[in-house]
Amino acid sequence: MTKLDELIQKFCPNGVDYKRVKEVFNRLKGTPITAGKMKEIEAKDGEIRVFAGGKTVINAHEKDIPNSNIIKVPAVLVQSRGVIDVVYYDKPFTFKNEMWAYTADKITLVKYLYYVLKNNLEYFRTAASGMGSLPQISLSVTEDFKIPLPPLPVQREIVRILDKFSALTAELQAELQAELQAELQAELQARKKQYEYYRDELLVFDNTISWRKLDDVIISLNTGLNPRHFFNLNTPDANNYYVTIREIQNNTIVFSEKTDKINDKALKLCNNRSNLEIGDVIFSGTGTIGETAVIEKEPLNWNIKEGIYVIKPDQTLLNSRYLMYLFRTKLIRTNIMKKVAGGTVKSIPMSEMRKLIIPIPSIETQNELINILDRFDTLCNDLSCGLPAEIEARQKQYEYYRNKLLSFYPLRHV
Repeated sequence: MTKLDELIQKFCPNGVDYKRVKEVFNRLKGTPITAGKMKEIEAKDGEIRVFAGGKTVINAHEKDIPNSNIIKVPAVLVQSRGVIDVVYYDKPFTFKNEMWAYTADKITLVKYLYYVLKNNLEYFRTAASGMGSLPQISLSVTEDFKIPLPPLPVQREIVRILDKFSALTAELQAELQAELQAELQAELQARKKQYEYYRDELLVFDNTISWRKLDDVIISLNTGLNPRHFFNLNTPDANNYYVTIREIQNNTIVFSEKTDKINDKALKLCNNRSNLEIGDVIFSGTGTIGETAVIEKEPLNWNIKEGIYVIKPDQTLLNSRYLMYLFRTKLIRTNIMKKVAGGTVKSIPMSEMRKLIIPIPSIETQNELINILDRFDTLCNDLSCGLPAEIEARQKQYEYYRNKLLSFYPLRHV
């Protein structure tokens, strides 16, 4: 018999009372904070945790929180809108007033409530009203929710067990994540080598295939525009992205917080030179030479710097993705590097790019090759095969165990 079994046998052998949350716990109100005020205080790293709905959490200074209602005792926060969840917090915090929290005189009782509510999240989420990303539960959903209330010694033992189990589960997940990342990186490197070999084998052609100058099978080859005397980067009115080699990743353009920005006037100047369109192939011709991407969506809010080339294939002769894959083959990259010039910063002149000789099979053959390489490319670069089965199994085991611990017979009056 476990210690918990002994305690149950001693303190509640005939079952336990079930009471509404509002009958046992003190409900705490949040703080009215506007979206504008949230942005203002977000920039300051203070000592007060502010829960703002969903997964948005910031740290603020108490003096910056208007009409502050700072909770300085352990409490259970009910996140009632968007992401329906409960949080146990034992340091000073507050929250936006569409949420609410519960506390009690006994800390054990508060942590126990957290585990009970966490165990019933599916019920609360089912009870939510609203559609899409902003479901919401009403106050009565938790206020009138009945929970089992064994005596404090039983609660204390349940909390101790679940705290320990939670810590072990979190530690195991962290260890498995680290192991998984190492395994994934090793697997990715192996896949890349296999993929590069396979791609090069697929894209090696003999003299039965037509080999032509790049200039013969494209409509245009242009480049972007550097600021110099034309425009400035990151002006107050800049809301468009200025793409450099850094943004060309895994066959596409990826923006980040580090991406420079340009205003609408600069965007127009850049596009007058580059004329970006869907289906164009982007190619880094300066610095790190040979990074490629295909424009798949209309480029309404970005353009490229000088040294990034934009190639517009004649689609009747040359598929954009075929050209992108071709630029990555060992043979074509070697031929490109033979044409590179310059000192510290290397580049391939546009005139030399036009002279590059490439194999041009039929469009049907190009399309077949693309289908094969797209599938292989996805397999190679997709790291989302993410959490291992062990983590999911451990989480389910923990949830099952928690549910068993928190299941009590209603009190039988004898």
